[in-house]
Amino acid sequence: MNELKKVTQVLLSGALVLGMLPFTGNANAAAPSFKDVPASHWAKASIDAAVSKGYFKGYSDGTFKPGATVTRAEFAALLSRVSKATPELEQANVFRDLTGHWSEGEVNRAVSLGFLNASDYPNGFKPSTALTREEMAKWLSSGLAAQNEDFKQALKDTDTENMLVPVAEFYKGGLKKSAYPYVSVVLGTGLMAGYPDGTFGPGKTTTRAEAAVILSRYQQVQESKADSYRDLNEMREVGLTGTNLTSATPFVYSKYENANYLNRFDLITEKPFSLRNNLGEMIIHRMIVADALTSSTVKNMYGRMFIDKDFDRFIDEDRYMVFMEVTVTPNGDNLNNLALANSTGNSLTSGGASNFTSGAVKKYGIINLPRVDYVKSGFFKKGVSRRYWMAHSINRYYSQDVTLNGASIRVGNSLTSFYIPN
Repeated sequence: MNELKKVTQVLLSGALVLGMLPFTGNANAAAPSFKDVPASHWAKASIDAAVSKGYFKGYSDGTFKPGATVTRAEFAALLSRVSKATPELEQANVFRDLTGHWSEGEVNRAVSLGFLNASDYPNGFKPSTALTREEMAKWLSSGLAAQNEDFKQALKDTDTENMLVPVAEFYKGGLKKSAYPYVSVVLGTGLMAGYPDGTFGPGKTTTRAEAAVILSRYQQVQESKADSYRDLNEMREVGLTGTNLTSATPFVYSKYENANYLNRFDLITEKPFSLRNNLGEMIIHRMIVADALTSSTVKNMYGRMFIDKDFDRFIDEDRYMVFMEVTVTPNGDNLNNLALANSTGNSLTSGGASNFTSGAVKKYGIINLPRVDYVKSGFFKKGVSRRYWMAHSINRYYSQDVTLNGASIRVGNSLTSFYIPN
């Protein structure tokens, strides 16, 4: 009688009766045709694949409900089914509020596989709660890290003060620092993507159609290596050094003779230095290289934070666009355009011809060095620190002329220097 009561409760709760029951095998069944998933549906191929492998099921009325919101229980069950890993220890009775719930076994397995941590839900799992995109990013990244040491290291590499996450919430607010590494890994591997407005939407939910697509991607990513993803490699380098230079380009760092270290970019970051003529102080934070031959052919995710069709700088096909993030604190109200252009004596840190704008910087909330009179506009004010990005360029190809093949920046006794090897 108790068993009948449990079944009745499940039926009445509408818990995706056919849409999400415990996995019972039949991993290669032919995908049925759903009346609400026409051939033109953007996720049809992924939905059919997920259903044919037994990850998803349809409803008794012949629908799939692709727009229905995915809950915690549902996505945990899906991950436990798609993972090819074997847990070191099968955990049981992880959440008290799952006792007798249809998803109990699969949620326990998802915990065992490292997708989610029970400590994140001290007040219970609450299986019917809609899963947020921030949660999804953490579960996916954690699952990869649990089965692959390089993905585990990728989470560490992107959990730093240097990290720049290519989403609008990074500068505009709305993304917790604790989420940086998880969002970086799912973006860098292509497991998840941001929205057209540049946001990641950490608090938004996910539909069944979207979950089917993500499952399809996860199947591939879990069998690959972390270093096989260019954008993730760039994010890891930024997290470690403040730049994506060597992962986005063929540049390498130089090395002093008999020295046991490379002249890496992070040697000169976060170190205040004086501008010429007592104009003020500058601190270098980050340097991002955009791999773009034109404003419409930007090859890396970081590049798309700065360059789009409205980018107002000429892009030379023989050069990389380079964006420097710095903080300048003027000593007076005389830091005009000409003075800034000659303030450092270095082509990458001076303000000479480094102004730019684009639709992308507005979308991502980036403060760029504008095309205005700095003094009259109030962009620079005495004693007020201004953090901003400016644009420069470096060579794309090897040059026999050492003065053209690469660049260097000195801050005090510290130096970063890089070149393209022959």
